[in-house]
Amino acid sequence: MLCRAPWLRRVPRLCRAPGAPRSIHTNVVETLRSRHFVQAVTSEEIVARAQRPVAVYCGVDPTAESLHVGNMVALMGLLHFHLAGHRAIPLVGSATGMIGDPSGRSTERVALDQDVLARNIAGIEAQLKRFFRRGTDYALRRIPGLDASALQDVEVLHNAMWYRGMGVLDFLGDVGRHARIGTMLARDSVRTRLQSPQGISFTEFSYQLLQAYDFWHLYCHHGCRIQLGGSDQWGNIVAGTDLIHRMTCGAGRDGEPAGPAQTGGAADPAFGLTIPLLTTASGEKFGKSAGNAIWLDEARTSPFDIYQFLVKTADSDVERLLGILTLLPLPQIRQTMEEHGRAPDRFGAQKLLAAEVTELVHGEAGLRQALCATEVLFGARTSDALRQFTGQDFGSAFAQDSRMVSVGRAAVAGMTVSDIAVLVGACKSKSEAARLVRSGGLYWNNEPVCDSKWIPSGSFVGDGTIGVIRTGKTNYRLLRLVD
Repeated sequence: MLCRAPWLRRVPRLCRAPGAPRSIHTNVVETLRSRHFVQAVTSEEIVARAQRPVAVYCGVDPTAESLHVGNMVALMGLLHFHLAGHRAIPLVGSATGMIGDPSGRSTERVALDQDVLARNIAGIEAQLKRFFRRGTDYALRRIPGLDASALQDVEVLHNAMWYRGMGVLDFLGDVGRHARIGTMLARDSVRTRLQSPQGISFTEFSYQLLQAYDFWHLYCHHGCRIQLGGSDQWGNIVAGTDLIHRMTCGAGRDGEPAGPAQTGGAADPAFGLTIPLLTTASGEKFGKSAGNAIWLDEARTSPFDIYQFLVKTADSDVERLLGILTLLPLPQIRQTMEEHGRAPDRFGAQKLLAAEVTELVHGEAGLRQALCATEVLFGARTSDALRQFTGQDFGSAFAQDSRMVSVGRAAVAGMTVSDIAVLVGACKSKSEAARLVRSGGLYWNNEPVCDSKWIPSGSFVGDGTIGVIRTGKTNYRLLRLVD
């Protein structure tokens, strides 16, 4: 028998905020500025260039098998270009990943062996494809009138494609002759390392030339005119725009003038745009090397974990992150923050941020997993809140969790709640379960049990397959019935 306490309130079912126009701006660069994306641009002419379709690229080196939330900021910028009708080019540094970018590092990266590098490349490529696929699906649910058929395809490229077969003499002849040592030494990433006890190797010193050549190749062969990256990439991005300027205004391959067929037209300049790095309230960088990595791979960071991480966002950060990590319209974000200011203890802004980012990264199914696990572990104390989730939601949310025990339906037929508590490991014995019931400390689907001999048949949630037993405030066990 369940005792329904009068103070237990009903929890509203999962609902979606009404849609609104994506932006008050018509130019994607202005949209990014309004959402606090833009740290710097190489020229204000980028605004006019973005008025007509343009190819934009953002590179990621495969230093790990998965991207993390820190990478997501630049990818969100690229997603905005994609949704505005431009051609987005995510680039995997399958060649430069063998070198390692010295930007933002005080020591040289450890070289990856071929097997690890190949595994990382495959993981990053799959994740980039998934991000833009889910990002487009997410945008279609948020932006009224967005036509997916009008968007350009997103093709993931690898820079090993153009470095394969290129000799060192070819590279030095084509690229090295246009580089100036003084300019290279002046880059922040190089100067900082030169002044450190570790110094910098020639390998890492040359990294900026490789990234610059990436931009040049994409400029020539894919019509790319804009490179987008984190603020720590400013030096590398400027190296690319400078190389393009020198090679379009100077000599081409083998000393011949660089004509329009090779350069795509010297009158069409290249631009760079950098985005502020994502940091915590204390100023720490969100990144895998910072020790607080939130991976975009659900095998490393589950939808529940990314949701919980973002729910804990500081009040001082949440409005900025809503603008950067979601596609919610700015008026809705401002309204959310006003409501949050009136009742900060409800964490409304944080819950919205967590839900939006989880859905963007892991899709609607991933969000349901996260909300299901959150409702079980931290939610309101009613069974109503659990009834909105299916058995599949519970199964996915707790698939790798030892607190969920799967048992054949026939095996538990006629079992009392005390028997079930012992079966799932919530109690050591039926007598312990009985004592908890007498003291009001045993709950079935978040509602107190009044009789230790009560048989909960017909009181399962999740399509009649899930029973949640709680002892005390935080000790949970789940019984999953299987046929």
